[in-house]
Amino acid sequence: MPFGTIQGNNIYYEVYGSGDTVVLLHHGFGCTRMWEKIYPSLVEAGYRVVMYDRRGYGQSEKGEDFQEFYESDGFRHESVRELAGLRDKLKLDSFHIIGQCEGGVVGVDFAVSYPRFVKTLFISSTQCYSEITMAEFNRRHFPQPFRELEPKLRDKFIEWHGKNNAEAKYEQFRKYGGAYGRDIFDLRPLLPRVSCPALVLYPDRSALFDVEQAVACYRRLPKSELAVIPGCGHNTYEQRPKEYACYALDFLKRHSL
Repeated sequence: MPFGTIQGNNIYYEVYGSGDTVVLLHHGFGCTRMWEKIYPSLVEAGYRVVMYDRRGYGQSEKGEDFQEFYESDGFRHESVRELAGLRDKLKLDSFHIIGQCEGGVVGVDFAVSYPRFVKTLFISSTQCYSEITMAEFNRRHFPQPFRELEPKLRDKFIEWHGKNNAEAKYEQFRKYGGAYGRDIFDLRPLLPRVSCPALVLYPDRSALFDVEQAVACYRRLPKSELAVIPGCGHNTYEQRPKEYACYALDFLKRHSL
């Protein structure tokens, strides 16, 4: 699969199928590999799937100043510019967005910045707001360093980000920065500006965010729908991939132009 230079960095992307385009946005620890149980169903249903590793994730180049970039207030803005650059490179018209957790934040930001390019927005396990700083949130929820993770989880991270990079990336991702930032996070002011149809998918057993986060998103998105997967943990795409794909396909079918 190809790489392309976007904003001066070598960005890895994959394209499958043909038809109406769906762009998949990975979460804050992930890369394109996390979608392995999801994208085939979309392709089989007649959609063109585009997925990519954001700067510094998976196989994409991080650049010399990645740590500074990752911790900066400009991360969200630059992530939107990156997606816009990929859209230009692939000559995409308008498209659907599916974003998991932090990928949902990028999706919301892009839908607000470029409403004419976004047909629908599907976000899953995406935080709506925080009541403590995200630096403190991360300390509470990700206390274990890389070397103390369960072997299965550690191996997955190595598979996704490479043996030479996995530990350093995990330590950076779990401590600070990214789309959720380091301070108080609040997506609520932006949500009323999302003009496209939106589906909020949430698990009821997330170890990170309670289901009230989903309701808060749902209440503020003007054209919103809400679905809750019972008995499911935070990584909906991994734990319940069939339901995830079914919700996505049903939503896309009802709102495809």
